[in-house]
Amino acid sequence: FYTIKTSQQKIQSNCYHCGDSCDGSIVVDEKSFCCMGCKQVYLLLNENDLCSYYNLDKTPGIKAKGKFTSGRFAYLDDESLVSRLVQFSSSSQTNITFPLPQMHCSSCVFLLENLHRIDPGVITSRVNFQRKEIFVSFNPALISLRKLVELLAFIGYEPVISLNDMGDSKGEPEKTKKYSRFNRKQIYRIGVAGFCFSNIMMLSFPEYLSSGHIDDGLKETFANLNLLLSLPVLFFCSGGIFSSAWKGLRQ
Repeated sequence: FYTIKTSQQKIQSNCYHCGDSCDGSIVVDEKSFCCMGCKQVYLLLNENDLCSYYNLDKTPGIKAKGKFTSGRFAYLDDESLVSRLVQFSSSSQTNITFPLPQMHCSSCVFLLENLHRIDPGVITSRVNFQRKEIFVSFNPALISLRKLVELLAFIGYEPVISLNDMGDSKGEPEKTKKYSRFNRKQIYRIGVAGFCFSNIMMLSFPEYLSSGHIDDGLKETFANLNLLLSLPVLFFCSGGIFSSAWKGLRQ
């Protein structure tokens, strides 16, 4: 009885694609998968010789289960809606940019910039990792916008498509879109940097105009004030530069 019970137990392991725990019931090429979605994504990558995706990071894939549903993106067959979403369109090339909040590692960048190897209708795809966006140029004669979005959703990177991203009937962008992309924090950084810069220059004038002949007490006071004013510039205004550098080192 003990032997029979042991043989019926399923070995617990991690999904080769997304890293979630699985019972080992779905196995392909001696690799376990937690669901049919992850298995199908692996088969798609394997078919197009893109399995080096898994070598760039440990279990880099995004769980595909529940991400893709047939007919979910049928509204993208509407030509008037598509014309308001794309940035440029001709008989041989269409350009569009999608926000992809799921991007999290170098494996994501590798896969997304190799979409042309999965579907020949994709001309090129470029990722802006910092903004978590992808720019895609595709041939509408070979792949429609709907099929492109379905492909992204199938591999786990469903684009965020908002009605605020569309222009009006004349193709002009809506005012709401313009304000939604306003980077208020960047304006604050520029303002703080300008304030500190102008005050540091003002506090440096006495030493410049006196040709170095200035009271030691005042000289030390001005130097300390300049140092104090430089700290917000270093830690707040330059934060984006240090953050990007740290992310680059980690990658």
